[in-house]
Amino acid sequence: MADRLVADLIVERLRAWGVGRIFGYSGDGINSFMGALRRSGEVELVQARHEESAALMAVGHAKYTGQVGVMTSTQGPGAVHLLNGLYDAKLDHVPVVAIVGQQQRTALGSEYQQEIDLQTLFKDVAAQFVHTVLTAEQAAMAVDRAFRTALATRSPCVVIVPHDVQKLPAPDGPSHEHGAMATAAEWRRPHVRPREEDLQQAAEVLGSGERVAVLAGQGVRDAGDQLRAVVDRLGAGVTTSLLGKPFWDETLPVSCGVMGHLGTSASAWLMEHCDTLLIVGSNDPWSEFYPAPGQARAVQIDLDGRHLGNRYPVEVGLTGDAAESLRALLPLLPDRSASAWRGEVEQQVRQWRELARQRSEIAADPLNPELVVRSLTPHLPRDAQVSLDVGSVVYWYARHLTLPAGVPAHLSSTLATMGSGVPYGVAAKLAHPDRPLIALCGDGAMQMNGLAELITVSRLWRDWADPRFAVLVLHNGDLAEVTWEQREMEGEPRFADSQALPDFPYAEYAGLLGLGGVRVDAPDALDDAWEQALRADRPFVIEAVVDADVPLLPPFPAGEQKLDNFRSGLEQEGEAGRHGLDLLDQQVKQERS
Repeated sequence: MADRLVADLIVERLRAWGVGRIFGYSGDGINSFMGALRRSGEVELVQARHEESAALMAVGHAKYTGQVGVMTSTQGPGAVHLLNGLYDAKLDHVPVVAIVGQQQRTALGSEYQQEIDLQTLFKDVAAQFVHTVLTAEQAAMAVDRAFRTALATRSPCVVIVPHDVQKLPAPDGPSHEHGAMATAAEWRRPHVRPREEDLQQAAEVLGSGERVAVLAGQGVRDAGDQLRAVVDRLGAGVTTSLLGKPFWDETLPVSCGVMGHLGTSASAWLMEHCDTLLIVGSNDPWSEFYPAPGQARAVQIDLDGRHLGNRYPVEVGLTGDAAESLRALLPLLPDRSASAWRGEVEQQVRQWRELARQRSEIAADPLNPELVVRSLTPHLPRDAQVSLDVGSVVYWYARHLTLPAGVPAHLSSTLATMGSGVPYGVAAKLAHPDRPLIALCGDGAMQMNGLAELITVSRLWRDWADPRFAVLVLHNGDLAEVTWEQREMEGEPRFADSQALPDFPYAEYAGLLGLGGVRVDAPDALDDAWEQALRADRPFVIEAVVDADVPLLPPFPAGEQKLDNFRSGLEQEGEAGRHGLDLLDQQVKQERS
């Protein structure tokens, strides 16, 4: 065997791009790559329990660090399992790179064991770059292009390396001949600022409005101060996308909360009554919760010009960095800070906050999940990180959890894949082992893959400077979000065969893994449970037994339009639906008061 293989070159290239950790699961198609990782000792391999979880960890790494997340798998089933995480990265616009093995070149096309046409498999999810390395000389170029493209387009890229190519001798250096590409591990973020005339037109639109609303997405991640200045100047109200929630201060009096189906009544009011809309760094898909077309004049700022006008008919679309664009826009705007509109917005925010408190205090059997998530707010450390899974827990996070400034919170938003909460949490904790991590999950997602990845947590936690890794499991024995969707969207009753989950002792299971855990089924035990979890000397599971019948009512007026369907579904359930009907009626009464 040569002293230095293509597999070693790939690891060297990963280090050149600043990669210190990758996520994956081994297999014969990447054995040479595994050997190179072992020889290097400079790139940590985090072994997940499943390739899909490894892919989600890589996406989580990209979201929490802003760096490229890297995943690896063997060919065939391993490669197929990466798809969910790759699509999560694609739809939420974060950079990841997959290094994927393949059968040796001489076997391709023969229907060999685990042979899949990987170029075709990945061509949609990695539309910006997917390439199979066929010679030793291509390897560095392929890795470099994958990283540059992932960073430049904020998208997933895939490098496929047949097993026999991994074992080839690595070139001594770049070749200087026809058809040979000499590349470098180099990319720098550009400085993107809209043209002056476009900024002036945007200011004219925003300055002409009397009732300005701002929709802030994940693109405001590094633009909080600049956005605050524009909001104050225009006397605007602010709503955020789900991805934008962690990057805006929701304690401000003009902060209306998250928009959309799982959003707040204040955000719905803001969008229904505004005459001007500024969208910053958001591509939120909830189009029915935007102002009606023609209601509001609109300006949009986005680093990716393909998003401009994608959700709402804007008059002025500005391609640029959010911070730089807002900074340039500010001196062109009139001072509307003392407008009557701002006072109206603040009143709606106060009303929503009171409504949220009332909803969390509705008696449920045994626990109201809104109260469970809301109870975390006063206990949340200011240096914490939060990860979320997908399901009804996202509604309660969006409406009830107030994040301290600087506390990141991430989830699979646009793909909305279940099973992301614990893998994201592992990635966040590995990136910042000195910060406490809180993962908010439902029991459906835990049974999907969260329980398996707690095994990963049990393997890793002793190496963390701060061992706190608190997992909240909302245990309701039901796929509650989809149950309520069956009622809301179809007017159908709950279908137990599709919705009921097997019972499982989540806190006891944590104990079997050597972790801490507590089962909670009374409101007065919640504070103590959070205190236990956040002072524990090891990861800790809070199993909160919650009521599946607490409605997932959209904010009015959209929610009001769904009431007939909700009631139709619940009434068809007979006696089993009475409790849900009662809770729904209580929420409707509160919404209308």
